[in-house]
Amino acid sequence: MDAAKVRALLVRGMLAGAVAGLFVFVFAYVVGEPPVDAAVGFEEAHGHGHGHGVEAVSRAVQSTAGLATAVLAFGTATGGIGALVFCFALGRIGRFGARATAALTAFGVFVTVHLVPFLKYPGNPPAVGDPDTIGKRTALFFLMIALTVLLGVLAVLLGRRLAARWGNGNATVTATGAFVLACALAMAFLPSMQEVPDGFPAALLWQFRLASIGVQALQWAAFGAVFGVLAERLLEPGGRRADGPSALRAAAR
Repeated sequence: MDAAKVRALLVRGMLAGAVAGLFVFVFAYVVGEPPVDAAVGFEEAHGHGHGHGVEAVSRAVQSTAGLATAVLAFGTATGGIGALVFCFALGRIGRFGARATAALTAFGVFVTVHLVPFLKYPGNPPAVGDPDTIGKRTALFFLMIALTVLLGVLAVLLGRRLAARWGNGNATVTATGAFVLACALAMAFLPSMQEVPDGFPAALLWQFRLASIGVQALQWAAFGAVFGVLAERLLEPGGRRADGPSALRAAAR
């Protein structure tokens, strides 16, 4: 793929990420902020604060302008990364068009970067987690991300190698099974971090974590849908033709 198309796709990816961020802001404000407020209330009521004194930014600003700025910046940045992954994957993971490749790219990034690491080290609301172990927890989380991404790449390579002999269906099932097994082993060997304080409501913890993974799922689902349309208009302006897969493979080179 030539540099001009890569740049054009990068811009479209950032735009798609920003659009996805708008959806995420609404979801995070409506679904995610109530558990955060409740967790902050628990923290204040049970003396779990860390002595920060007066907040530099009020909760009202954090949950509105601060939240909007964060999700839009995050969406734009990750959208650009997603576009670059799409450029690499296009024509290399199968005979898929631009929309299907965008959807698979978004799904793959969500699973490897967010879902699987989240299952091992889920996000915590305020009042949950020891501040003295934040460095260790952060390092373990990023280690889990690195391992999952590596295992995901290896699973794709395994599926491609087996497809010629076993067929696409059998190869996909085998590669997926190998990925799940390898991730399960990684989770079993990495240390766990259980730092929920006594008396913290289990339902509140569940609501916060469900909202956290929901934010990421919505971000990548919306990105995949929007970016797929934009990429298709750029790469397939005349619509899918019979020689579409060949053209896509040529564009990927």
